[in-house]
Amino acid sequence: MTSNRPLRIVIGADTFPPDVNGAANFAHRLAVGLASVGHEVHVLCPAPSASAPMLAGVNAVDGITVHHLKSYRWPFYDDFRFSVPWKAKAETEELLWQIRPDLVHVQAHFVVGRALSKTAPALGIPLVATNHFMPENLFAHAKVPRWLRSTAAKLAYRDLAKVFGRAQMVTAPTPRAVELLHANKLGQEALAISCGIDIQKYRGGTPVARTPGATKTVLFVGRLDEEKRVDELLHAIAKLPEHIDVRAEIVGGGSCEKSLVELAGKLGITDRVRFLGRISDEELVQAYARCDLFCMPGIAELQSLVTMEAMAAGKPVIAADAMALPHLVRPGHNGWLFPPGNVLVLAARLAQTLGDEDMLRRMGAASAEMITEHALAATLERFESLYRKVIADAKGSIRLVPKIEPAAPTTLPRSA
Repeated sequence: MTSNRPLRIVIGADTFPPDVNGAANFAHRLAVGLASVGHEVHVLCPAPSASAPMLAGVNAVDGITVHHLKSYRWPFYDDFRFSVPWKAKAETEELLWQIRPDLVHVQAHFVVGRALSKTAPALGIPLVATNHFMPENLFAHAKVPRWLRSTAAKLAYRDLAKVFGRAQMVTAPTPRAVELLHANKLGQEALAISCGIDIQKYRGGTPVARTPGATKTVLFVGRLDEEKRVDELLHAIAKLPEHIDVRAEIVGGGSCEKSLVELAGKLGITDRVRFLGRISDEELVQAYARCDLFCMPGIAELQSLVTMEAMAAGKPVIAADAMALPHLVRPGHNGWLFPPGNVLVLAARLAQTLGDEDMLRRMGAASAEMITEHALAATLERFESLYRKVIADAKGSIRLVPKIEPAAPTTLPRSA
């Protein structure tokens, strides 16, 4: 049995706020949540800009300490920065000596996660890894040609399995995400733990009076990138019957934003689509509150935090029947699934749901009920329990390297 003493935890993230994506949001929620219940949490991540302070550990915010690693702008995507392997390895080694954590939890197998996955076991520090990765989320950014993507995906998963194989425990957000890891030869059992959300936060929007016949609003929230398939939503809006007064609100930015605005013009629906760009958390809560229905046409969702947020706000969901989205949508109960790429079915489901006030209310209430099992508090409890178990098991199987004083040499001893 382990004690209930507060833990000192390092979270390694290759993407972290101000980055806007599911993995970054989860890492932040996890870190802040763990700190709120008394744990000492340090986050190691690429600096958000070239001028951000490095290694100082002075970026204390929301009860956590963020250590920025030297970073560089990704040439194909302006809003993404990354660390380089050789510098990340040296920086993470130095930081682990300074912090001396009880456990390291990496959120990816990329540069920061890879460096920590080598350094932590070498120091006898227990390691947990969580996967948020699907190759489809990177192909467009990396400019991988379509004919090469199948082979590239296999190689990417092989690399992931190698890195995550160093961890004592691997998790993923949903059973479908766990199946994906096993299908790609992870080599060990993985555990499904929901990313979780602060349900009450997304129920805090100002209620909007809805009268029969009023304009209905469909909301999408997310990166405006290829795999999110927002173009399918625009095509579906254009096919809705004229008697259904519907507009779409699109929240987010990304590589496809300009082309989506142009597509709305070509489809003749510019006056029915509002591109809101990136908005504040408070504005996002209000966007959920004022919409009638949420749509997620993306095909590479290992869970979809934004869909969960919309459900917490009590909204019906129409989503692509792809990856983990069926875990969140029960057709006919809290929304509908449509075959990815089938714009006619999507349009029909939008028309059916938006044209039926009773269905909107019933499905919205069902979403609010279903999301309760994804409460952030439950996620934090599961990870805390997992951490303590991994730490206890490690003490019996891994020789912990003695903690050293800050003045110790930087050359790291290796555990047997």
